[in-house]
Amino acid sequence: MIGSFTGPHQFLSNFYLAEIDFEDATYASVEHAYQAAKTRDRREREQVRRAKSPGVAKRAGRRVTLRPDWDSIKIEVMRRLVRQKFYTDSVLAGRLRATGAQELIEGNSWNDTFWGQCPLGVGFNHLGKILMEVRGELRDGS
Repeated sequence: MIGSFTGPHQFLSNFYLAEIDFEDATYASVEHAYQAAKTRDRREREQVRRAKSPGVAKRAGRRVTLRPDWDSIKIEVMRRLVRQKFYTDSVLAGRLRATGAQELIEGNSWNDTFWGQCPLGVGFNHLGKILMEVRGELRDGS
């Protein structure tokens, strides 16, 4: 089990710098693109895109005008962005495949029980599930 996306597993994190193309713009990380996707407002998207770091992009994403369909599409948006990250970089794809059959858990101390799990093991771990799904696709040549 890989329970933290830090150290040697930092490449699994959405904060890892890897260029992502989303709706006619290039973002510095999955986090940048995901936070920008929350809004349809072009000005707000550009502010998120220009954020100096993934952490700044995440904070900016908390202030955008949330698109009305966000809750129904956010998992699919994340899946698309994570898939792109690993499908377009053969080195990252190889590193993800090298995690073998290990369970991937986005462990965190900030109690994000939607995308990950808190220290008590509570959470849906949607990001970990998406990473394992993409790993399976890469292994199967999908």
